Amino acid sequence: MTLRMNPYLIMDGNAKEAIDFYQKALGATIFGIQTFGEMPANPEFPIPEEAKARVSHAMLKVGETDLMLSDTFPGQPLQVGNHVTICITTAGADHSMEIYGALQDGGSVVMPLQETFWSPAYGIVTDKFGVTFHITTETK
Repeated sequence: MTLRMNPYLIMDGNAKEAIDFYQKALGATIFGIQTFGEMPANPEFPIPEEAKARVSHAMLKVGETDLMLSDTFPGQPLQVGNHVTICITTAGADHSMEIYGALQDGGSVVMPLQETFWSPAYGIVTDKFGVTFHITTETK
């Protein structure tokens, strides 16, 4: 059973700068950077021009740790306290649903667990202690 927990940093439009900084300061290796503009188009939710250059997801490797980060979407303010979250990765949607359900007990849903273009089950939940978790399911 795969279960990993990784830090996930949320930036306010300066994720590319942070990636360069962590690459130099921590010797991070960049595994991928995707902008909001590179995401598949969704006619129901068009990406505003000012959001297209922002980072929607980046993956870096620092030693043996995966470090993920993204920018906020324009209009979503960065709030101190939720700019560092934890990403939990599972090998199956059922396991993701189990963890997601357990963490939302006494907490709040940020994004319902749902299928996305990168994961069969992805959602965001803040637990009763104020810690935000991104739950994602690996695809093979």
